[in-house]
Amino acid sequence: MRLDHIRNFCIVAHIDHGKSTLADRLLERTATLDRRQMREQVLDDNELERERGITIKLHAVRMLYQSSDGGDYELNLIDTPGHVDFTYEVSRSLAACEGALLVVDATQGVQAQTLSNLFLALDAGLEIIPVLNKIDLPGAEPERRREEVADLLGIEPESVLLASAKEGVGIDEVLEAVVQRIPPPEGDPDAPLRALIFDSYYDKYLGAVPSVRVMDGAIRPGMSITFGNVDRRYEVTDVGYLRLGRMPQPELTPGEVGYLVAAIKEVADTRVGDTILDADRRASELLPGYQEARPMVFAGLYPTSSDDYEDLRDALQRLKLNDASLHYEPETSSALGFGFRCGFLGLLHMEIVQERLDREFGVDLITTVPNVEYHVRLTNGTEQRVESPTAMPDPGRIESIAEPVVKTHIVLPADYIGFVQKLCHERRGVFKGMNYLDPQRVEMNFELPLSEIVLDFYDRLKSGTRGYAALDYEFLEFRPDDLIKLDILVNGDPVDAFSVIIHREKAFEYGRDLARKLKELIPRQQYEVALQATIGNNVIARTNVKALRKNVTAKCYGGDITRKRKLLEKQKEGKKRMKQVGTVEIPQEAFLAVLNLGSE
Repeated sequence: MRLDHIRNFCIVAHIDHGKSTLADRLLERTATLDRRQMREQVLDDNELERERGITIKLHAVRMLYQSSDGGDYELNLIDTPGHVDFTYEVSRSLAACEGALLVVDATQGVQAQTLSNLFLALDAGLEIIPVLNKIDLPGAEPERRREEVADLLGIEPESVLLASAKEGVGIDEVLEAVVQRIPPPEGDPDAPLRALIFDSYYDKYLGAVPSVRVMDGAIRPGMSITFGNVDRRYEVTDVGYLRLGRMPQPELTPGEVGYLVAAIKEVADTRVGDTILDADRRASELLPGYQEARPMVFAGLYPTSSDDYEDLRDALQRLKLNDASLHYEPETSSALGFGFRCGFLGLLHMEIVQERLDREFGVDLITTVPNVEYHVRLTNGTEQRVESPTAMPDPGRIESIAEPVVKTHIVLPADYIGFVQKLCHERRGVFKGMNYLDPQRVEMNFELPLSEIVLDFYDRLKSGTRGYAALDYEFLEFRPDDLIKLDILVNGDPVDAFSVIIHREKAFEYGRDLARKLKELIPRQQYEVALQATIGNNVIARTNVKALRKNVTAKCYGGDITRKRKLLEKQKEGKKRMKQVGTVEIPQEAFLAVLNLGSE
């Protein structure tokens, strides 16, 4: 296909603004799929995506379209997620495109993630085509929302397209705008090969299969390739484009989006953002690739059975190929055995990774309490990064602990300003101002510690505003505060899976609630089990799991009281000896209860 007849574009939007439905209509209108293959959210092929109604992974598909000017065009669409936790997926697809459809819901208007994704697209230098979706709904306000989007982009309201993806209204106008407004890709077919890896997946028969966007040169079966960051040669056996499956082609030329198969056994070789090069005619300059994804939330993942450790390691390795923002490294816990400390972009990202490990790889997991990275300044002047409470240095050596603070943007109806202010104040938030987007909606800005957001903040925000509030956040800085490590002792022994780093003001309440919760979940033993919440050597909360007692005095049907006392003393001595050698089995529900503690 001629370069000037190729268009590469993606769809960006806030979550649930109709992005996947619009993609369905574009595929239908271009007859990319026949009716037998069509279904709702056709590009969301993951079972989890369909269940939750959200896009988790980016998906590439090629469409052929005959424009009103009579020309045949090749349109490469890369569908993207809308949730704040999957911003990294969005940034990857933007690097492979020249334009973006910015989809805005005609009933809700511009939301927090709309702004975030728009700025990502503008930073990448993309041509933006605004599309107002869901204009057929009873609550839609097309003209008002059109003005809102036009003001945001600094354009005429008439250039904002009106559409209803569900009803198929305005789809032709969207396709025409893609052809007319988005510039064709640039590239030199005679230059040495340079292709960007923007995604990858693992096939047990073919090995690692990267999805690529060719910038210069061409990829053909039989040629030898290598990678910018890995000095290994592979022979290409198959190339083609993606259309809900692999469609083989004789070659991929500049501007085209597709896949390649080269029997790549090492999963780590096809790193997302790397450049594919011709091994015999190597280009001098690599493509810029992507910024490294910065994990925001950390948690320990452990197999329920220690025999499954190897399976969990293989599963994480394959999942990382598909999800470049996942970070993991081995760690051990005295309570849980061998596992991995994993870094995630957010709590939803962590939830999705757990679900995928369970469903796709069949690994049963125990997850520790999510926490964030802390910078600990020691008395000798050095600084240490701590991703797990168990790695916290001795309190006597600590000068200060700094936690990550994020700049938070919340878009919400004006009726809920009081609730959001109260919620953010409870979470140690600092109010930074607000501005009205229109008489009914307001954007509020706060600086919040990330540790206060990662557990249940999003759920509380959504339930308190009846689902209308939209949240987006970006990292600001590490800021010192009065933070301490809280331990839970079971029968005098610390259980590292229950340890947390928490603000001193909240430590007593958290420790008390956790001890009470564990009292309900830890089964009674033959001896009394003490549950203590401690800060250093100070016990701040305590409760006991009562012992199972046999009635040893039942056989005493009379006689002196000293007989009964003697039997009770003997029982007491036996319990004491048992307590010294006994170990308390902590059920899996107890570890899970910690995750739900804040939301009750």
